[in-house]
Amino acid sequence: MRSAQLKRTTKETDIRLSLDLDGGAVSIDTGVGFFDHMLNSFATHGGFGLEVTVKGDLNVDEHHTVEDTGIVLGKALAQALGDKSSIERFGSFYVPMDEALAFASVDVSGRPFLVFDADFPQERCGDYNCAMTVEFMRAMAFNAGITLHLKSLYGDNSHHITEALYKAAAHALRLAVKPTGSGKPLSTKGVL
Repeated sequence: MRSAQLKRTTKETDIRLSLDLDGGAVSIDTGVGFFDHMLNSFATHGGFGLEVTVKGDLNVDEHHTVEDTGIVLGKALAQALGDKSSIERFGSFYVPMDEALAFASVDVSGRPFLVFDADFPQERCGDYNCAMTVEFMRAMAFNAGITLHLKSLYGDNSHHITEALYKAAAHALRLAVKPTGSGKPLSTKGVL
């Protein structure tokens, strides 16, 4: 019911993704080790079942793999949420990771927007360019139809900053998609 399975094939990527908002298996294979680690953290901390397989043009770089995975995950979130009735809608969360602190706030509103404020002292974490973090979050937010604010308050290590951002986004989404049992959307308009 609160799940989705999607496939998306382009000349740059071939993606298979399964998402269950209420938990389940987690299996990630994108070909980008650090990105696999981030998606695994995202699923674990969100309490989501998430299975992702990506074959991308990594001979070029990781950009298409990361961004396209965000597109597909966003579409899966939108599909799994349906008309967005009976959910908390809003969620906010801080995640400390050693010297780094990140904050995320989400509105599952049907109005896509991203505010992203983070600097990365080191350009790369393994085979992952930290600049891909904003690309992934933008693709996910816009395709899910959510407003997402992400901020790194401070940190010296790009691994810690990036992981704190992914985990904060996951926890905020976990809170926002929590069922309320109300049978209606949380909106003065009566619809989201």
